Amino acid sequence: MFTTGVLIATGSFAYNIIGVCGLLVIATAMGNLSGYWFGRKTGPLLYKRKDSRFFRQQHLQTAGKFYHQYGALALAAGLFLPLIRTFAPVVAGMIGLNLKRFLLFTTIGTIAYVLSFVFAGYLIGSVPALKPYLKYLVTGVIVLVTVPIVMRIVRAFRKNQLPE
Repeated sequence: MFTTGVLIATGSFAYNIIGVCGLLVIATAMGNLSGYWFGRKTGPLLYKRKDSRFFRQQHLQTAGKFYHQYGALALAAGLFLPLIRTFAPVVAGMIGLNLKRFLLFTTIGTIAYVLSFVFAGYLIGSVPALKPYLKYLVTGVIVLVTVPIVMRIVRAFRKNQLPE
């Protein structure tokens, strides 16, 4: 989305920024809704599942308590955090979070998420002095977002490499 904003600002992407943002909001909202639906359909099966190496009933119950207390924040602000963005709608569906509440907070979060990234890219792409460095800026944003996630995944795998 950041790159889309940069490309629109530099004229490399000949689309209206408002139209692009609208489509991105719709696409993100539909992705969240499909995650919710998936969680809603698989949730009952997980509540019946026995504990295993990768699944613990306690985690599901903890997630349920968390969502009943902080669900609005997780859905609205969680979009800015890659792993939470992926799993928050699924977990919300699994625990049976009210659909209207889900739609309200996921829509607020989606609009804030899309507009902030697209317009940040647009603003940076609009500064003529930065044009020679745009490739580096875009690469830097991608690295800044990706490296912490990869590091966290590596740490999680190292913790779970204990012999059974």
